[in-house]
Amino acid sequence: MNTITEAALYRLMSWLSPFYPVGGFSYSHGLDYAVEAGLVNDAAMLKLFVETVLAHGAGRSDAALFVAAWRAAQACDKARLDEIDDIADLALAWRGSKEAALESEAQGTAFLATTRAAWPAPLLEEFARDHVSVAFPVAVAVAAAAHRVPLAASLAAYLHAFASNLVSAGMRLIPLGQSDGQDIVAKLEAAIAACGQSALKTPLESVGISAPLIDWCSMRHETQYTRLFRS
Repeated sequence: MNTITEAALYRLMSWLSPFYPVGGFSYSHGLDYAVEAGLVNDAAMLKLFVETVLAHGAGRSDAALFVAAWRAAQACDKARLDEIDDIADLALAWRGSKEAALESEAQGTAFLATTRAAWPAPLLEEFARDHVSVAFPVAVAVAAAAHRVPLAASLAAYLHAFASNLVSAGMRLIPLGQSDGQDIVAKLEAAIAACGQSALKTPLESVGISAPLIDWCSMRHETQYTRLFRS
């Protein structure tokens, strides 16, 4: 499963498109407050914010969970999938605030419901019977494995979508132009690749995250007076 087929690519492009109804556009991962506080006010700072999330925050933990869930699902190991769901609960705890946890859980639940309806697969149905609410990376990983989408490609696509959504939020908040946004996404390629490669070779039990300033922004967002985003 190292070579991606056209069918697998089509699924990834559909599932991780802004068109897919998971509501990703409504979350900023604390950027809403970071911009108001003056911590992120230009393209360079937005790039640094997203790089930090990928290297030390939720991007790192999401990637590790994605790898573990895909491997368990691909092996059709139901006991391991149950264990991964328990660890996915830990993933919500790894999120630094209630809003950040909601961001993952709400998108994961919406993704699972939509994918079951539009892209059914026996393994996905079996997983969904016991897991109505699930973290976003776990939901996407199980769907990818169920449809035989290669791990490396699906992980890269997930991280690209995750990072691109944050850049899009920053473009609206700062604001920045379309060219600035695309320039940031291009410059994030190495950070996304590094995040993915680290997840592929790091045991889930060894993963740790540390992004206290981003967590603080997310916490402050909960009481922010004027907000554009849900997180």
